[in-house]
Amino acid sequence: MFRKLYDWTMSLAERKSAEVWLAVIAFVESSVFLVPADVLYLPMALRRPDRAYRYAFVATAASVAGGIAGWALGYFAYESVAKPILAFYGKLDAFEAMKNGVGDGWILILLITSGLAHLPPIKVVTILSGVIQMSLPLFIISAIVARGARFYALAFLLNRYGEPIRIFIEKRLNLIVTVVAVLAIGAYAAYKILAH
Repeated sequence: MFRKLYDWTMSLAERKSAEVWLAVIAFVESSVFLVPADVLYLPMALRRPDRAYRYAFVATAASVAGGIAGWALGYFAYESVAKPILAFYGKLDAFEAMKNGVGDGWILILLITSGLAHLPPIKVVTILSGVIQMSLPLFIISAIVARGARFYALAFLLNRYGEPIRIFIEKRLNLIVTVVAVLAIGAYAAYKILAH
């Protein structure tokens, strides 16, 4: 199953619409969607390491634009739109507990942790930023730094070591998926423990 998904996403890099799909996924990830842009960005950059920085720019710009949309949801439409989205993903209780004790400083930290490790999910941070009425210019600058750092660091590694990394991944795909899943579950469990 993972091999078919990997092969499909790798084939997207050759399509003219690949960058559009990357932008769409990065945008909606930052405001309403659960799937991170990495699922498309990484295979695209692995397939075309020479375009890794271009893809990083597209993903960063779309992610920040989506973050602004998430901020606007929190700022202007928390009760009517953002709350149902958070409830749909099972994040409403955690969000409600978090919003009462969070200020701009915490948001900056959450943007960094979310940008680097997807904890908490970026959509939670962007909506929370709007709810607490964080300064929009500060939010935008922070989002550019947090999201850009992730995509551009990956671009550097994939551009420099793309072919060996691609060969390594293709030979050990099932093992990598298992390790990533275990690390993600461990990070989530640690986050839940530290949050309480």
